Amino acid sequence: MKSILFTFIFILTLTMSSFRPNVQEFQGQAFYFSKTKMDLGNWGARMSEAQKKQMQVRLKDRLEKTYVLNFNKEESVFNEEDKLDAISGATDSWGKNFSQGEQYKNVKENALVQSQEFYGKQFLVKDKLQAIEWKMGSESRQIGQYTCFKATASIPTAELTWYNFSWNDLRADAETKTDSTVVEATEPEIKLTEVEAWYTPQIPVSHGPGEYWGLPGLILEVSADNTTMLCSKIVMNPKEKIKIEAPDKGKEITKSLYQETIQGKMLEMRNNRGRRRG
Repeated sequence: MKSILFTFIFILTLTMSSFRPNVQEFQGQAFYFSKTKMDLGNWGARMSEAQKKQMQVRLKDRLEKTYVLNFNKEESVFNEEDKLDAISGATDSWGKNFSQGEQYKNVKENALVQSQEFYGKQFLVKDKLQAIEWKMGSESRQIGQYTCFKATASIPTAELTWYNFSWNDLRADAETKTDSTVVEATEPEIKLTEVEAWYTPQIPVSHGPGEYWGLPGLILEVSADNTTMLCSKIVMNPKEKIKIEAPDKGKEITKSLYQETIQGKMLEMRNNRGRRRG
């Protein structure tokens, strides 16, 4: 009798496990487009309206981009769709050196893996996900067929742009190293970016575009600084299975070391250019 009962329990357990939902079977695709407002600063004040419009046309491929986010319950892969330059008909090679590469996030393991190419050299950036302290709001709005709720956060700007490069950052770093007394007396100021996100609990995953994640629903819109990213289309459980895997080629490096590598290379290029002129 015990033998029959044991066999029955074993078969029941095996049957139930076969019906257990697999997180990998739940998949989706979210398509985003981003728009960045062009800030010409003091230089723009000296330009005519016609010159500003001409500049916007020339920089359109850097100011307007399209992306796709493939995701399951725990993982996501975010990537920019390639687009030809409006003027030359070629890909934007300069901008590509400082743009975001293919990004893999695993919210369960708190892991980030991002493929970055810098002047022909391939890097594989491995790090933890940027922790975001979201403030949940009560405001709601409709984006397409989804009801979305508002959330806000203050995120260190450097954590949102670590793959990018700014000459201003290089100058600030040089000034800090020159004045050692200032370094000892004061803590370095951390610049923050105010972020506004809209997420939908109707798609209960913690994913979002770019560095953004950690809300109780897929992020469909996010605004940070002068850039807004909006989801234009969602495909749930597409007929063809999506490949959601972390990139695996390139020299392994952390986000902070990658930023140091970029700054060092750009400084070297600037110094070499100065020597040639001299």
